[in-house]
Amino acid sequence: MSDLPRKAVTRTAKLAALPLGFAGRATMGLGRRLGGRPAEEVSVELQERTAEQLFKVLGELKGGAMKFGQALSVFEAALPEDVAGPYRAALTKLQEAAPPLPARTVHTVLESALGGDWRDSFEEFDDVPAAAASIGQVHRAVWRDGRRVAVKIQYPGAGEALLSDLTQLGRVARLIGPLVPGIDVKPLIAEMRARVTEELDYALEAEAQRAHAAEFADDPDVYVPDVVACSGQVLVTEWMDGRPLSEVISGGSPQERDRAGQLLAHFLFAGPSRTGLLHADPHPGNFRLLTDGGPPSGWRLGVLDFGTVDRLPEGLPEPIGTALRMALAGEAEPVHAMLRQEGFVRNGITLDPEAVLDYLQPIIEPARAEEFTFTRAWMREQAARIADPRSPAHQLGRQLNLPPAYLLIHRVTLSTIGVLCQLGATVRLRDELLEWLPGFDDGTAEDRPA
Repeated sequence: MSDLPRKAVTRTAKLAALPLGFAGRATMGLGRRLGGRPAEEVSVELQERTAEQLFKVLGELKGGAMKFGQALSVFEAALPEDVAGPYRAALTKLQEAAPPLPARTVHTVLESALGGDWRDSFEEFDDVPAAAASIGQVHRAVWRDGRRVAVKIQYPGAGEALLSDLTQLGRVARLIGPLVPGIDVKPLIAEMRARVTEELDYALEAEAQRAHAAEFADDPDVYVPDVVACSGQVLVTEWMDGRPLSEVISGGSPQERDRAGQLLAHFLFAGPSRTGLLHADPHPGNFRLLTDGGPPSGWRLGVLDFGTVDRLPEGLPEPIGTALRMALAGEAEPVHAMLRQEGFVRNGITLDPEAVLDYLQPIIEPARAEEFTFTRAWMREQAARIADPRSPAHQLGRQLNLPPAYLLIHRVTLSTIGVLCQLGATVRLRDELLEWLPGFDDGTAEDRPA
């Protein structure tokens, strides 16, 4: 593929064909069962082919289709193990690769953004992209002052493609939803649509990245490359080496996995408190494990892609920490009252506070323990408990509401937990909550981190 498909009819046709393909394979599978093949063998084959088709199409189309695929990728850990394998392989391919733009298109975008003498800005520029994602690709280069830089170039027609894809995906959400149990796909797509304009604005992205780079300058745990230049559809930042988190997930040592998990949890909670911004795209392709950190581990977390952020001037909302602290203490009535006050329990809905507390307890277990090991099995258990229509948790969950102010925070938290489960990391989450989450420490805790 030489360019980002821009004709809505072409992209819509590819996405619309997905449910037809799913149905066709289901019919074929039924025929094979009737022909004597074992049901389990046929089911695995269908799951594998469905995963391949879904994520092949999402990856090839880039735009909103690939962004949706990347968002789904962090929930891979929720899939039952007998079907997770094919998805894991297909999803991993989405996290750091996509078909590249041809050099002539890259040069056209650079000329439009930086002027006809754009080559004078660089000592070197590599026409072959080092990475490609949903709305842009990244090239290695050397800036005119000798610094190694990453040049992020937005795909022509990215805005039109984003809106077209997300509109079509919204129409087939009910068919895609069952492929990722426990995840409500429709609100995820709606929230992505609401942030299209921000996602495409590289000036806003540069502003958010500069704020993080300044705040975490010389930090022993987190590194954010600084912005070198920004114009139109081109964003130039300092280059960052390091091991992609997707590689740590697939082949990292236990020590690397645990440290990456701790750093990821740290950034999730420390970032909003220190910058007033929440990095809102926590898929593994946006993180690196660096070996230049401070003691005792020598590792730190490199963070990329600030195209989507939640602006939280006061940090994460205090009611989150207060409700979590009270839930851990078993205070059912105050938790219920706070959830109602914040809009999680709507007016006219009557819920048993003890039932609400029972619903929350398994989910908040990582915040209770001194350290907690996040596993795929734990995440699958939570997803199954909430997704099973026969379970009380499912019935209660359907009555709860997610207020708009909490939508992005909720998605980012769930996504981060998904990555922690992919890592299988043992994390001292409680330490991060006590240090950074407003309302979680009531001032009497004796185990506040130094």
